[in-house]
Amino acid sequence: MLKHVVSCTLVLLLAALLLPAAQAQSPPPLKTRNVVLIVSDGVRWQEVFTGADATLLNEKDGGIWDKEEDLRREFWRTDASERRKALFPFLWTTVAAHGQIFGNQARGSIARVTNGLAFSYPGYNEMLTGHPDARVNSNEFGPNPNISVFEWLNTLPDLHGRVSVYATWATFKDIFNVRRSHLPLHVGWDLPYQGPLSPRQELLNQLYQSTTRLDDEDVYDAFLQVPLLDSFAKDQPRVLFVGYGETDNWAHAGRYDLVLHSAHLFDHFVEQLWNTLQRLPAYHDQTTFIITTDHGRGSGPVEWKEHGVEQKGSENIWIAVLGPDTPALGERSQVAEVHQAQIAATVAALLGEDYRKAVPAAAAPIAEILGNGPSTRR
Repeated sequence: MLKHVVSCTLVLLLAALLLPAAQAQSPPPLKTRNVVLIVSDGVRWQEVFTGADATLLNEKDGGIWDKEEDLRREFWRTDASERRKALFPFLWTTVAAHGQIFGNQARGSIARVTNGLAFSYPGYNEMLTGHPDARVNSNEFGPNPNISVFEWLNTLPDLHGRVSVYATWATFKDIFNVRRSHLPLHVGWDLPYQGPLSPRQELLNQLYQSTTRLDDEDVYDAFLQVPLLDSFAKDQPRVLFVGYGETDNWAHAGRYDLVLHSAHLFDHFVEQLWNTLQRLPAYHDQTTFIITTDHGRGSGPVEWKEHGVEQKGSENIWIAVLGPDTPALGERSQVAEVHQAQIAATVAALLGEDYRKAVPAAAAPIAEILGNGPSTRR
């Protein structure tokens, strides 16, 4: 009997000693309940980390027709850290200050695509499915055979019907394979409002129908922003994709002044979206933003306008994260290389889900932005 009592006492004592160690190893529950993945098409890491490029603030190389002095007054600063803050104030005063940002190659932080093509459809496929696909080699590829993390999350009981997409580019209908995924998409020049309309909604529908288009497949960023912000009065998705396209369009057009203006407005739109969500109880202190781009661009007086295998450096991107589970480590330096393919599993991990179990080919999440690492809520 005494031997049994001693044995039980030892077991209890051992359990008491081991329990704190086990608790210390277990990551705390994730606070993130909502994830928003935001992309501005073709924004170079150079502008993100050093601001406006002095060599392009002219008519010859930057296509600036007039008001060069006004542009310099708005975006040029001698110091690079002040320059980038002038161009992306929210990114640098809020996101980088309270979250993390990767991709400043001058500080030993590399973020890049792995698809080998460095243009839009292959980039979005890699970002959304977690792996490159050699078959996806054209922006006109058609419906994506790969299942995106958004489509996969929408199959989970807790998230079904809580996933949505707002984007300026109509090709996202193929990238998300809407016929198969049945995800709700508001993309391109599709009218933003249906049914009985308020005067304001009717006006925006009219603008969609009557505005001269720079691109038949790509609506203006500002036109998308209005129905996006309006949508939260009715729908409050837990997983949201937002894609802006003007930064890429104006670069292809050779208008560096409009690249800067659209990049600055993109930053403002992200701030608007963040502030809108933080005012809603379902999102306040429970939402993580992942902000990035689909590809980089070339450098120099000509190649900044284009991207792809012929424009060196187009594989280089940047990734920024702000949310309750991401340690505030700011601008990262001397860290391991991160890849576009890691974004898909990171979106899922922030929601406590393991995307790689369903898609083994997907790259691992970016561990640094998950704090103590993902926990599962299942």
